[in-house]
Amino acid sequence: MIESKEKKERLGLILGFIGVVCFSLTLPSTRIAVEYFGPTVVGLGRTVIASILVTIVLFIRKEKLPTAKQFKGLIIVALGAVLGFPLLTSWAMESLPVSHGAVEIALLPLATAGFAIIRAGEIPSFKFWIASIVGSMAVIIYAIHLGFGHLQYADMALLAAVIILALSYAEGGRLAQDLGSWQVIAWALVIAAPFFIIPVLLNLSSEMIHVPLKAWMSFIYLAVVSQFLAYVAWYSGLAMGGISKVSQIQYLQPFLMILFAALLLNESITLFTMVTAVIVVFSVILGKNTAVRKVQPISHDPLPQSSETHKLKSID
Repeated sequence: MIESKEKKERLGLILGFIGVVCFSLTLPSTRIAVEYFGPTVVGLGRTVIASILVTIVLFIRKEKLPTAKQFKGLIIVALGAVLGFPLLTSWAMESLPVSHGAVEIALLPLATAGFAIIRAGEIPSFKFWIASIVGSMAVIIYAIHLGFGHLQYADMALLAAVIILALSYAEGGRLAQDLGSWQVIAWALVIAAPFFIIPVLLNLSSEMIHVPLKAWMSFIYLAVVSQFLAYVAWYSGLAMGGISKVSQIQYLQPFLMILFAALLLNESITLFTMVTAVIVVFSVILGKNTAVRKVQPISHDPLPQSSETHKLKSID
């Protein structure tokens, strides 16, 4: 029995690592594809393709339809994970190097934890705020330094993408308790895709047929892997290996992004980039594992309710 549990946890860690590696290739793939297809086709077109795949899977598995209440939450997930993040990062990758984006997106787990705290009616501790300020300031200083003294619009787009995706992740984590983990992103894709078809069609051109093979491979990767299969691997890993263990692998993501940027795009890895990435990751680790105070709702019960302090669990 113990051996079976250990095998399950080991498999969960492997799946979690696969998910992180897949997500780490998202920005490099976006950087390649957006040069030839443009941000609208890359950002929204991949959702249309992914939605076809997930519709087939949902139909075969006979997954239950979301309730009206769940539908409202899925809209938030769709606005962040399906619309906002892909579109904003596609636009930003037209002008920013991947290593630059990797440092800024490293704030995502901390931002997700922050929204999860607020969504659960909890008060962030002083340490959480310190970690958030340190991590955010490191990213802003890094962006200003590379932007020759000012934040570029692409930097602001990336930071907005992080905030929007973090909100959708926090909402998705809540919905996953009822719908299931990967089913959340699947239903979000199905809900959003019909609204993206017309914008994508308007931005298609006959010249796209002749783009290099690497651009087509990158676009297909974004649609099939980044937008769906990576989520399946990641959430399955969390379920099998445990959130507290598997979520730690996520700290590797910015470094893997920087590595892939160097290998696939020949981007130079500067000491300043690595130092900033380390500072941000340590801030995320501190912030995600700090204590929070639960806010008790107002009650007419004559018995007093005590507040409790607990550790914030990792949420992706």
